[in-house]
Amino acid sequence: MPKFAANLSMMFQEVDFLDRFEKAAKAGFEAVEFLFPYEYDKAQLAALLEKYQLKQVLFNTAPGDVSKGEWGLTAIPGREADAREMIDSALEYAIALKCKRVHVMAGVVPEGADKALYRHTFIENMRYASEKFKAHNLEVVIEALSPPIKPNYLFHSQHEAVALLKEIDRENVGLQYDFFHAQLVDGNIANFLQDHIGLIKHIQIASVPYRHEPDQGELNYCWLFGLLDELGYNGWVGCEYKPKTTTEAGLNWFNKYRSAKTVEKILDHLELQ
Repeated sequence: MPKFAANLSMMFQEVDFLDRFEKAAKAGFEAVEFLFPYEYDKAQLAALLEKYQLKQVLFNTAPGDVSKGEWGLTAIPGREADAREMIDSALEYAIALKCKRVHVMAGVVPEGADKALYRHTFIENMRYASEKFKAHNLEVVIEALSPPIKPNYLFHSQHEAVALLKEIDRENVGLQYDFFHAQLVDGNIANFLQDHIGLIKHIQIASVPYRHEPDQGELNYCWLFGLLDELGYNGWVGCEYKPKTTTEAGLNWFNKYRSAKTVEKILDHLELQ
């Protein structure tokens, strides 16, 4: 059975970010992921994870200046020093939060720019990230983002991501496979999983086309979760979706996967504090 992580950047937005850890734990999640931790103190986040007995399973490198259209600097020529500083910062947070992998964001390629140069820059910076994280037995992942969500991102297709992984050629660099983005761009999800499951280090889910709970839309997630079990996937599945109403109201899909023992363990742990 898949292991699910609540995405605290998209779920439980009914409360402030730091209060979402408690919400996730009491809903029965054993792990969390989110976009960016950098505006919070590492020790504060680590304390929340400990308090609510949660595992941190993923976050991203910093995006850069979002107001200027940046969404990662790892592929941006001339910004190598900034990109590597962001990678170093992400590593510090990963160590503090005991997070085994980080998504390294590539960046947006301006119209008319030499995409080959951006691609080369990304590969070199990913090799730098690989070596830095390898020293601590940690992994980094890359993710293809669909054009409707992030136009002009360095790569949109899962097959582009696979080609990049082959060129990066580092054992601790893998694929973050988001079913939502994959369906919008490539489709053919079952065959891709069967052909590339060994490259996939982290999975994210949401309905297609509206990015809501995974019990609606055009993907049969119940069947796909069974396929992941058949293929021996033992990583985490991040719930990176926008709840249709409130988060709790949309968690019926999670009932069959929620562990009552997990909830009891969390409540008992809190009572002892």
